[in-house]
Amino acid sequence: MTEPGAPIPAPRRVLARWWGVIPIVVAIGLLALRAGLYVAPLDRLAPAAHEDRDPPGTTALAGSVAVTRGGPVMIGFYSERDARLVFAGTAMHGHGLVRSRVVVPHGAAAIRFVAPPGARLLWNPVGRRGELEYLPASALSPDPPASAVFDRPGTSRLDGLVALGLLVTLIATFVVLARRRLAAVPRATWIAIAVVFVAGVALRWIDLGGFGQTWDEDVNWTAGRNYITNLVSLDFSEFAWHWNYEHPPVMKLLAGIGAQLDDGFGVARAMSAIWIALGCALVIPIGARLFGFRAGVLAAAIATLLPPMVAHGQIVGHESPTVLWWALGILLALGVHDDLSPDDREAARTLRIRLVWVGVVIGVAIASRFVNGLLGPLCAVIVVAQAPARWRRATLLWGAIAMPLAAVATVCLVSPRLWHHPLASLAESFRKLAADHALEPFLGTLTNHPGPHYFAIYLVATLPIGVAAGVVAGLVRMARTRDRGALIAACWLIIPLGVAASPVRQDGVRYVMPCLLALALIAGAGLDQVAIWLRVRHAFTAVAALVVAYLAIILVRIHPYYLDYFAEQVGGAGQVAARGSFETAWWGEGVDRAVAYVNTHALPGARVARACVLPGHLTWFREDLWKPMTNVNAEATWIIHYSPTSQRCRIPPDARPVFAVMADGAVLATVYQRP
Repeated sequence: MTEPGAPIPAPRRVLARWWGVIPIVVAIGLLALRAGLYVAPLDRLAPAAHEDRDPPGTTALAGSVAVTRGGPVMIGFYSERDARLVFAGTAMHGHGLVRSRVVVPHGAAAIRFVAPPGARLLWNPVGRRGELEYLPASALSPDPPASAVFDRPGTSRLDGLVALGLLVTLIATFVVLARRRLAAVPRATWIAIAVVFVAGVALRWIDLGGFGQTWDEDVNWTAGRNYITNLVSLDFSEFAWHWNYEHPPVMKLLAGIGAQLDDGFGVARAMSAIWIALGCALVIPIGARLFGFRAGVLAAAIATLLPPMVAHGQIVGHESPTVLWWALGILLALGVHDDLSPDDREAARTLRIRLVWVGVVIGVAIASRFVNGLLGPLCAVIVVAQAPARWRRATLLWGAIAMPLAAVATVCLVSPRLWHHPLASLAESFRKLAADHALEPFLGTLTNHPGPHYFAIYLVATLPIGVAAGVVAGLVRMARTRDRGALIAACWLIIPLGVAASPVRQDGVRYVMPCLLALALIAGAGLDQVAIWLRVRHAFTAVAALVVAYLAIILVRIHPYYLDYFAEQVGGAGQVAARGSFETAWWGEGVDRAVAYVNTHALPGARVARACVLPGHLTWFREDLWKPMTNVNAEATWIIHYSPTSQRCRIPPDARPVFAVMADGAVLATVYQRP
């Protein structure tokens, strides 16, 4: 250790002088490595002879495509000028975005592509839909199908590893910037954060994906995969960033790293578990500031174990990073005025810098999901409420300037689609988001326009009754103290409900995940108060153990369908489905087991009806069942009826149920067989 006043060792002086350049050098090195090792997809195909029908000024290439699972493949290309593609005997031509659906068996399929420079092959393999993804080099071979060999088809591991290296470099840079403040965190807090984080990740990695594929995962995964390819190849053209353009890019960039490393959702889901577990762990220092250390620890444990938080931590979606950004933004806002220097000039500079960083986190949150803009008003309330009288005016002034500017600048910086036509691009995104969604049951009716009370009622319906009791005790504590902690917790619960003013009143608690963190915090404070009221030795330990065990039992009982959890006060999922009170089987969970039953028991070439399954792209049937498939139930031998509470379907009278997928008494899917 260096003594005070002693000269700083030379290596440390060099590091202190140049550490800001190191991340840039590392990033440049990673991108240069990728440029040197990268093999473009079209370079994997062999030159071919031109034909009379080929457009002029083009290059002809041929080879094979790896089809790892038989069934319908959406394949096509993007080209500024005329191009021609022949895949498995199906021809398509034109310019712009051109695509076609082709049913093919598994194995290698022949491909011939005649295109001008800059053209790109696109596809969706079986089980993925919506936005097309760039066809990777690993899925192409220059050889004909009979002799084609592929190495990990569907992956782009070089791009994934380079992107992961860039992410680690970015995180390390922020850690170095915050090293002094991180060093001031008590050891007990670090230990608690580590325990909750590791437990949260491990819990979500157990049977990761046991619920099956969900509706939007492939869209997020595919767009993210394309975005990572664009990023590491430094392609910031307007078209390259239009995939899934109704949502901003940060969440998809995070998911895209996993999408490059694995031709499946597993790695991306595992990373989703990390983000949400970290967000739950950050409740510890937040709770410690507002209600005390042990209340914060219990609140983090409750948040980690809430069924909706477990569910969305296993899905490639917007919810997981949303939880992280809200927790991080609130924590930074709470610390804006910590340990300001006695020197007013230095303190004012520190205050401005900290407000800028709060704005940056708000911008990152918005660039993950637009409704996260509500984090801004909450952070504003926090920094004003926490401001000492001496710094209140400066906080109001610089908060009103620095936070919004930093947030807007961050959104623009990380959203290449906004670089070209920002206002037009935002308007286009909002128009698509405003489209009507599917009908869903709500309080006994089928509707896609529920009232503004929708999210509040769902929060009550999905909050375990033991946690709800803690929330009541917490509200009593807050009403009695009426201090800053109570004000901030109340605003944290109420402000995210502002999403009810937007068109996206749907899908349960999915759009109000920050409210679950607030409820966990209030419950932790309330149960801490209950332990104080009991006035018994080790009362808090007993209360905490009881709540954790209670939530663990719930998770074991409803595994793996955490998405369909409803609390005791509404009778559980079975009663909810019977009354049509709320939505069950709403995102595709459970479809995989119904399809697996049909795949196991259907005779070769049997006729299957899929009109009663929405979303239909989750039906991974055997490849021999696709061509005879029908949308007329009376013509089919096998019928899968998914989400019977919200999707009406006419079942022929001679069809008998042979299999059902259940979740806590609710029927997710029923398989029918006709003679």
